Amino acid sequence: MDHMTHTFQIDGAEIMARIEALAEISETPTGLTRRYLTEEHRRANNLVAGWMRDSGMQVREDAVGNIIGRYEGNPPGASAVMVGSHLDTVVSAGKYDGALGVLTAISCVQALCDRGIRLPFAIEVIGFADEEGVRFSSTFLGSRAVAGTFDRSILDRRDAEGISMAEAMHRFGLDPELIGEAARRRDEVLGYLEVHIEQGPVLENESLPVGTVTTITGACRLEVIIEGIAGHAGTVPMSLRCDALATAGECVLAIEALAKGFGQTVATVGQLSVEPGAINVIPGRVRFTVDIRAATDEARNQMLAAVHERVEEIVHQRRAASTIEVSHDANNVACTPSLMEAIDRAIEANGWRALRLPSGAGHDGSAMASITDIGMIFVRCKDGVSHNPDERITHEDAAVGANVLLHVLRHFKDHNALSHT
Repeated sequence: MDHMTHTFQIDGAEIMARIEALAEISETPTGLTRRYLTEEHRRANNLVAGWMRDSGMQVREDAVGNIIGRYEGNPPGASAVMVGSHLDTVVSAGKYDGALGVLTAISCVQALCDRGIRLPFAIEVIGFADEEGVRFSSTFLGSRAVAGTFDRSILDRRDAEGISMAEAMHRFGLDPELIGEAARRRDEVLGYLEVHIEQGPVLENESLPVGTVTTITGACRLEVIIEGIAGHAGTVPMSLRCDALATAGECVLAIEALAKGFGQTVATVGQLSVEPGAINVIPGRVRFTVDIRAATDEARNQMLAAVHERVEEIVHQRRAASTIEVSHDANNVACTPSLMEAIDRAIEANGWRALRLPSGAGHDGSAMASITDIGMIFVRCKDGVSHNPDERITHEDAAVGANVLLHVLRHFKDHNALSHT
C-alpha cells in the first residue's frame, strides 16, 4: 500500500504528558517562568533533545541556543520542512504557549519513524530559544537568527540583573561571534509550519478544535525612561516637584486613551520600575515598556507616532525629561496561500470545518517568512486565556492539531509543487 494513502492517527496523550513534564522546568516554584539563556532554558533544551532522539532524529543546538532535531528524508540530505515553536515563556505563563508546537511536531515525526516512513524531504523540528523576549526586551531572537536577520546590536542589552546578552550567551556555552552560523539558506528550507494555541476565543465560539491562520499581527515595543528629580517626601512642596512616577502615570493613561481612539489598535504597558523606590522619596526615575499592535502596519505606525508625541508633550509640561527607545518592530506578515489551502484540506480530511482567522499575537513565523513559506495551525484554548497559568487545552484538541499537522506534512510535496509552478 502507498504510505501516502495509508491513514493513522496520533493520540494527544503523549503530547499532553510531555507538556506537563516540560512545565516542571521553571525559574519560579509557582507559575511557569522560563527565560532565554537561563539554567531552565538549558534543562528544557536537554529534555526536548532526548524526546527528539527517541523519535528518530539527529539533534543539535545551534549558535543562538535553538534546539533542532532532523529527521532525514528520502533521499538523505534533502532540503527540510521546519516545524516547531518556542520553548521560552513569559513570567507566570501557561503550559501550552510555544511548547505545544514543539511537542506536537515531535509526535508527528515519531509517528512517521515508528512506521518506517521517510518523506521526499527532511523534517527539522525546532524549539526556538527566545520568542517572548522577556529577558532582554527583544522578541524572535531564535527565529531571527535562523532567518539571518538577527540584530547584533542587541547583544549589548542587559537584563534586570545587569547581565548583557553577550555575557549570558558565554555563560550558556555559546559564542556571540558565531550567531551568523545559525542562519539557514533559502534553498535549505522548503517551508515553516507551526501549531500554536489560539490565545483568543474565536475557535471556542465556533465550536471548532483547530483553525487556519491567515496573518500574524506585527508589533512594536518601546522602552520609555522618565527622568525627574528625586527629593524628600516631606520637604518638597507639591508645586515644586518633578515627580517621575506621576509623569509616567499620566503617560500610561494617555497611551491607553490613544489606543482606545484608534480602530483595531491595542497598547499595553506591561513593565514599570521606579527609582529609588523608597517610601519617603519622590521618584526620580521611572522606566516603563509599551507594546503596540494593530490590524494594519499603517495603524500601528500612526499609533507609535502618536505615543511619541503625547509622551513628549506630557514630559515637557511636567518639566521632566524622557528617552524613548524602540526595542522591537515587526510588520504584519501574511501566511502563504498555498499552505493555508493545505491546512484547510487537512482540517477537512480530519472531519472538521475549515475556518480561517488572523493571529493578534506575534509568532516565530513572522521572522521565518523572510526566508520561506509559512503556515500556522491554531488549536482552541479554553476561554481564549493565554500568558496566564489558567491557559488550558484538551487532550482531544491536541490530537486534532497533531493529526492536521501530520496530514500537511505527508502531503507537503503537493503544496511544494503548487507554490512553485
